[in-house]
Amino acid sequence: MSLAEPDTEILTRFDGIAERLTRAKSAIGRIVFGQQEVIDLTFATLAAGGHGLLVGAPGLAKTLLVTSVADVMGLSAKRVQFTPDLMPGDILGSEVLEESPDGKRAFRFIPGPVFCQMLMADEINRASPRTQSALLQAMQERHVTVAGERHDLPEPFHVLATQNPIEQEGTYPLPEAQLDRFLLQINVDYPDLDAEKRMLAETTSNKIQSTDAVMAPGDLQDAQALVREMPIGEQVVEMILELVRAARPDEKASERVRSLVAWGPGPRASQAFSLAARALALIEGRHAPSLDDVRRLAKPVLRHRMALNFSARAEGLDIDQFIDELLGGL
Repeated sequence: MSLAEPDTEILTRFDGIAERLTRAKSAIGRIVFGQQEVIDLTFATLAAGGHGLLVGAPGLAKTLLVTSVADVMGLSAKRVQFTPDLMPGDILGSEVLEESPDGKRAFRFIPGPVFCQMLMADEINRASPRTQSALLQAMQERHVTVAGERHDLPEPFHVLATQNPIEQEGTYPLPEAQLDRFLLQINVDYPDLDAEKRMLAETTSNKIQSTDAVMAPGDLQDAQALVREMPIGEQVVEMILELVRAARPDEKASERVRSLVAWGPGPRASQAFSLAARALALIEGRHAPSLDDVRRLAKPVLRHRMALNFSARAEGLDIDQFIDELLGGL
């Protein structure tokens, strides 16, 4: 899509939606301290219509962020604590055999917690691969199939999953196909000194911060529609394609990429860049994404869509450092 002058109607919609998103972000900032970049990327994920994977150590407000986002956006939310004994039916729902007063028997579907607008999948890597895969259809198709019957999910529908990168004992790595369904992998780091000092003061007093809805589900759907209508410049598109294709270890790649990358990002990475860059521009009140948006999104888009091999690990190279190398070569 080429960069063009937006018409008045789109500008009016843009200003209204951007203002509501700004108010929602401000409300979250009063609850979650020192994580502004995480908040921005989470809002961009939702405005782009995608799902997000939050990765960070315990106690960094990942759960609080997800529940607060659902509150300020007015979304119906449910939480599932993933454990090794969790079964697919515990998420999707199941059919039960019921007998009516006249003796007739029939199956009735009881919806699981996935039937909501915001599903928080807490510590998603603690569930078995079979249960993790139960979310695949829901995340991609926005419906589930139980006993051969299709059941549509509410609109909008988003999964925000959390993952603890420290305790790996008793966990199951997410399959690549499921990782690819997450628009962004958002790494949650420790807050800086000032933010932690404020957090200490705010969370250990009698004053309890609460969040009220400043948006409605329809507002989020309007934002998602607007993101797909926003223009994106040719230079931005070219940078996206150059970056994604440079990370693939094929015959056109550099010798270093072929020697260090086990598998590279597919076309969904380019789609994620395009949508997330426009969503970032929207929540920051800009009419079109920039090259800086692509650089800012490089790690959240690519880090879960590619893998380094043993040679890279022996070199002491991690995925974020390698993405920095790719950006430096553009």
